[in-house]
Amino acid sequence: MPKITALKVQARNKNRVNVYLDDEFAFGLVMIEAAKLHLGQVLSDADIERIKKSDDSEMAFEKAVKFISYRPRSEKEVRQNLKKKEIEAGLIDEAVQRLKRVGLLNDEQFAQMWVESRSHSKPKGRRVLKIELRQKGLSREAVDAAVAGTNDEEVARRLAASRAPRLKKLPKIEFRRKLGSYLARRGINYEIILEVVERAWQEFGEGNGTLENED
Repeated sequence: MPKITALKVQARNKNRVNVYLDDEFAFGLVMIEAAKLHLGQVLSDADIERIKKSDDSEMAFEKAVKFISYRPRSEKEVRQNLKKKEIEAGLIDEAVQRLKRVGLLNDEQFAQMWVESRSHSKPKGRRVLKIELRQKGLSREAVDAAVAGTNDEEVARRLAASRAPRLKKLPKIEFRRKLGSYLARRGINYEIILEVVERAWQEFGEGNGTLENED
């Protein structure tokens, strides 16, 4: 059976180690797996197969961790990303379960964070929030829980307050059409739109100017 004669850190990737058996390069391993080996260790064919499988599993996990390091992700997004990288289905399952065990992947928390982020940066009504979250693969229960505290009327007022001043010189019919369309695209229902648009017209509308283009 072959014996480990050298363990060398790769020049281009310091997180991987080249394993040499009987003075010939055999395979590469992630550092955490290579740390389990030592010079002079004898490896059977079964040992080598097991080590390579462990390396594949660790690499899949590392790719998943890197993917979620940029911003929170849903389970569906993680699975899709690993699949694009041609990771085997079984290894994807293992990586996802490991992420869940260490608390790095949680769809319920992701949904809450998504809604909170939208509330601060791009407010949207429940209908649009639900669509966005469902597209990310979240369960109906997780989606409903995340949007439970969303107040569409409050969201509509915030949106109108930021948008209406830019439309104030429009005639009333144009003001109502453009502001109403803007709110509808952000998931506000018709009844709330009617009330909020009328209130915004009373507060901001002048009805005496030239049409202002919407950006």
